[in-house]
Amino acid sequence: MGIGTSIFLIAFGAILRFAVSVHASGFSIHTIGVILMVVGVVGLLISLLWMTIWADRAAGRRTVVTRERDVY
Repeated sequence: MGIGTSIFLIAFGAILRFAVSVHASGFSIHTIGVILMVVGVVGLLISLLWMTIWADRAAGRRTVVTRERDVY
């Protein structure tokens, strides 16, 4: 899950939790909103953690290639 998807889930969950006032039988829209917000936050944290770990590995792979030339 990417950062954009996580932010979308957080926003959509917040809309369901705080802005919708519909009562449905069988399930709670407010509970679904809270679940989507939690999943979005967890996905955002995992995405940010993954990006920082990936950036550290990519920074360690930089090597400088030098060519030796003989000048006569």
